[in-house]
Amino acid sequence: MNSPAPNDQPKSEDTSLTRKGVAVQVRGLRKSFNGHEVLKGLDFEVKPGEVFVIMGPSGSGKTVLLKHLIGLEEPDEGEILIGGESIQSPEVMSKYRMAMVFQSGALLNSLTVGENVGLYLSEHRLKTPEEIERIVAEKLEVVGLKDTVNQMPSELSGGMKKRVAIARALVIEPQLIMYDEPTSELDPLSAVVIGDEIVHLKKRIGVTSLVVSHDRDLAFGVADRIAVIHEGKILAIGTPDEVIKREEPMVQKFLNADLRHLEEGNKRGGRR
Repeated sequence: MNSPAPNDQPKSEDTSLTRKGVAVQVRGLRKSFNGHEVLKGLDFEVKPGEVFVIMGPSGSGKTVLLKHLIGLEEPDEGEILIGGESIQSPEVMSKYRMAMVFQSGALLNSLTVGENVGLYLSEHRLKTPEEIERIVAEKLEVVGLKDTVNQMPSELSGGMKKRVAIARALVIEPQLIMYDEPTSELDPLSAVVIGDEIVHLKKRIGVTSLVVSHDRDLAFGVADRIAVIHEGKILAIGTPDEVIKREEPMVQKFLNADLRHLEEGNKRGGRR
């Protein structure tokens, strides 16, 4: 994996944009497949404008939970609320602006960076070509990649591709961004840049961020609060300091008692 190019750095702070995060509530969520219970009564709340990280080992239920949050799965029991309203109502899913940053980035290799970022607007004919060009430039500037608009995805590093995917998510002016393993397959430097970008967006536009990851360094570097999930249950939930102090054996085993990432997270300013 290539290291980020010189322009692969977050843009400086801009506090002129309004805060607009939305709350997320998960209540008693249960889901089984072929008689095997994958989610076992999950309960948690994500506050507006918060960076909330769900972490746990492979097979813990993170992916199934994420599919419920984006509406790809329906629970056997329980509910998910966005802004206090159940997402099982089609009207609610269309009322709130939610975006997803996929693990792979999911860029179309046949399109330029600018075309990828503006794809939703152009496909749905929501804006004129001139307006789309302006919006694309604005969102790429937010993630510090304004000079890549005419490049192809194949010309970008892994970290840059992920940040183009973030720019694409920003096009709809989201109130909630969900990230699926955003540092997966990235080199350490690119992973740090992605973490910085998540924190940057929280500070700049106040968007609610829900991050699903098994990356401890990312979690403790960016999170306001963390939920540790294992075998479909939440074992710990709280601030990074609160989670690291939990004596639950599986929590400590997963975290591996390595606290060096906490110091790096404090330097990044990931916590309130």
